[in-house]
Amino acid sequence: MEALLANLLTGFTVAVTPTNLALCLTGCLLGTLVGVLPGLGPTATVAMLMPVTFSLEPTGALIMLAGVFYGSQYGGSTTAILVNLPGESSSVVTCLDGHAMARQGRAGAALAIAALASLFAGTVTTTAAIALGGPAIASIALLFQSADYVAVIVLGLVAAIVLAHGSVAKAIAMIVLGIFLGLVGTDLTSGEQRYTFGIDALFDGVGFVPVAMGLFGLSEVMLNLEARAASGDLARLRDRLWPTRADVRQAAPATVRGTLLGIALGILPGGGSTIPSFAAYSLEKKLARDPARFGRGAVEGIAAPEAANNAGAQAGFIPMLALGLPPNAIMALMVGAMMIHGIQPGPQIIAKQPELFWGLVASMWIGNLMLVVLNLPMIGLWVRLIELPYRWLFPAIIVFCCIGVYSLKNAASEIVIMAVAGLVGYVLRKLDCEPAPLLLGLILGPMLEENFRRALSVSGGDFSVFVTRPISATLLAFSAVLLAIVLLPAVRRGREQLRE
Repeated sequence: MEALLANLLTGFTVAVTPTNLALCLTGCLLGTLVGVLPGLGPTATVAMLMPVTFSLEPTGALIMLAGVFYGSQYGGSTTAILVNLPGESSSVVTCLDGHAMARQGRAGAALAIAALASLFAGTVTTTAAIALGGPAIASIALLFQSADYVAVIVLGLVAAIVLAHGSVAKAIAMIVLGIFLGLVGTDLTSGEQRYTFGIDALFDGVGFVPVAMGLFGLSEVMLNLEARAASGDLARLRDRLWPTRADVRQAAPATVRGTLLGIALGILPGGGSTIPSFAAYSLEKKLARDPARFGRGAVEGIAAPEAANNAGAQAGFIPMLALGLPPNAIMALMVGAMMIHGIQPGPQIIAKQPELFWGLVASMWIGNLMLVVLNLPMIGLWVRLIELPYRWLFPAIIVFCCIGVYSLKNAASEIVIMAVAGLVGYVLRKLDCEPAPLLLGLILGPMLEENFRRALSVSGGDFSVFVTRPISATLLAFSAVLLAIVLLPAVRRGREQLRE
């Protein structure tokens, strides 16, 4: 315990410097804005901001990017409650009971419950899960060899398939497509060009930043322009801001359950923040004495998913920091940002760069507190921003995307890659294919190939190395069990309901 307190003190010493506090506040503000405004997501925003972070210190850069991620979870609930328009996919469930409370004149209480549930989840996840679990996982990871890392990556890809919405076949296709994209470029072992078709821009491979901005940013703009962004009735804050004691009594146990569920699902590769919010809502509805209350303004229907999506978002930092394996698309971008700064994510990072790890942990707690202070007084401002016609917003989004991508290599070819990825993302979304597994495959594919080759090289080409090592064999067995479970009829029906 003394060591933990000493580490947290080190983290707060790093996080409370004026520069890092300003970067944390900037990230939280941008994240909230991203969550409030539909048409842009945290993934595209983090991708756009990556060139900006090149001139920053690594710790400050990660603090700002992390603030964008978990800040978007707060902002998404604001529009979900006020105008029945989720700014973030993880806030879709919040619309059901949040907007119902707003129509009953209780928007203030709904917003306060969402903010406080998120604060509780963020505090528990940061102090308990990341601060305690991160070093423990890192110490275990030191025992891993190449074959074990292959098994971990396979487990991550299988978990992404299991946790994706809808069709299993489509999820597998997205993973495979992402892995194949990761093979494009120069083979580091032989120096041969692979799948470049003689195009110079592809010699260094397909960059994940333009692909991410195209898949998530441009495709979302296309979809919103097509749908003309449905608008809801603005809710008036006719009641007091804080919830009643009865609301707190109902929300408290739901918040705790949502937090624990969010941490458990957020750690899994592919978990993110959307799946935990849906799962938490379903759990509360099953546990409720009167399930008919849900959808009509049930407090638990706000507290549980909001706690779950924030806990899931921040729990994703555990495998990213401790193992160097991104559990979702945004964490993949964070890994890329660390590599750009010359930092190799993995179990050594806590021992070799404690200021970065613990500074990020402390900044997440500070950021959660900032978000509560910022979001409640700014409700009126967000409502006025939402009223802006979308035709004014999407040109700015496209311009920012182009500037961010071009500044990576000062090459117009990156913009072309982003545009192609945007068209592909639009088609995939129309076909009900999630683009996130594709980006995860793009990031993990080269890592899978590298460790697979290294394991075979060490074993002299003996494939049995993957089943003779206890860690590798256990993880591969668990992957097989997950894949078998997802084929069960009950699980398939649940996936279809989640997609609907």
